[in-house]
Amino acid sequence: MYIIIVGGDEVGSRLGKELLASGHEVLVIERNAERCDHLTDELGSISLCGDGCEMAVLTKAGIARAGTFIAVTHEDDDNLAACQIAKQKFNVPRVIAKINSPKNEHIFAKLGIEHTVDVVGLVLEHIKEQAGISPLIHLLSLKDEGVEIVLLRVTKDLPIVGKPIKELLPDYAASPLLVRKGHPPVVCTPATVLETGDQFVFLIPSRDIELLRASLVGAGQGGK
Repeated sequence: MYIIIVGGDEVGSRLGKELLASGHEVLVIERNAERCDHLTDELGSISLCGDGCEMAVLTKAGIARAGTFIAVTHEDDDNLAACQIAKQKFNVPRVIAKINSPKNEHIFAKLGIEHTVDVVGLVLEHIKEQAGISPLIHLLSLKDEGVEIVLLRVTKDLPIVGKPIKELLPDYAASPLLVRKGHPPVVCTPATVLETGDQFVFLIPSRDIELLRASLVGAGQGGK
């Protein structure tokens, strides 16, 4: 697949390297000439110096044959503009934008950019996971479907210990996927009983995830 990346900083550079290693054809558009030279030194002739929000630059990049377009600059305005052009003017099948400020996520969605990556949110989730602050860990957003894939680490202070999954999710339209009670993970059902140390993966509507998180954190803190 031919993939165009707008933004050649560390994120764009590493992404380009990973995609190349996976066998994709990649072009990184970067407006900073010095950074373009660095990309060429590091990755070879896969960079184009220019503004990824300009039609002429995108045309030169061969966007008409791109299967995926990814904007990962430090500016949300630039990422939004570049993705809108790619989607609306060139009909690129899949456009993905990095969101630097979570408050702008609704703007991207309103303007038709459904595939986004909230960098701040991902960092916060990782910190909470490492610090053990929340038993609920976000794994993946399926925004087109309006659902999230999450993992619950079952700790001894949660009221669900020793009870079937169906008692955890009665108030949420959630679907159990897997539970890890050792190696390997196994497919679970609503009747599967959760024990301390289990890792439970399930689907849940995006609208319900914060309510579930709050109830779990509250219950866990109350049990200490």
